[in-house]
Amino acid sequence: MTVKPARLWRWRRNPLRRHSDVVEAWIVLATWICALLGGVLAGAAAAQATDSVFAARQAQVHAVSAVLTDDAPRDPLGGTGYDDGRVWAPVRWKATNGDVHTDLAKVFPGAPVGTRITVWTDPSGRMVSAPVTGTAAALQAGLTGALVAPAAGAAVCAAGWAVRTRLIRRRMAEWGQEWKQVGPQWGNLSA
Repeated sequence: MTVKPARLWRWRRNPLRRHSDVVEAWIVLATWICALLGGVLAGAAAAQATDSVFAARQAQVHAVSAVLTDDAPRDPLGGTGYDDGRVWAPVRWKATNGDVHTDLAKVFPGAPVGTRITVWTDPSGRMVSAPVTGTAAALQAGLTGALVAPAAGAAVCAAGWAVRTRLIRRRMAEWGQEWKQVGPQWGNLSA
């Protein structure tokens, strides 16, 4: 004989159902809803925040034309495969306030003196890395949201689990108290 599981038994009228069963059912339902909605909202907020950071960074830096002050090396050093095949070479550029700056920038191997390249500078004229824009920015923002969403959902699930565990412990204590009252009435039924 197979026994069919009773679906939604915690909400049905049943003489064995306790108030704590109904409370537990609502906690589980609320936990799932909050985990799903909270995860989606947290992921969307993280993606939006990341996109805002990229936009703010792009607004703070600007492209400047620089000139190679020396011939670039012909062979990339290292050859580890982790670089893009470019080499470091000295460059010079003029800031918006007229100051002349020099630094090292990545250029293609063998580039001659006087080659123009684009470097990115901050408001003080220091060279910085290029801002993340376009598809790369959208991809990074999306991935950030995709990583934050499950973490937020897991945090809500953990909180729901903790509440449910406390409720189960309380129910077990109540059952223990009831058994202390009812147990002695059963007597020795093995005789």
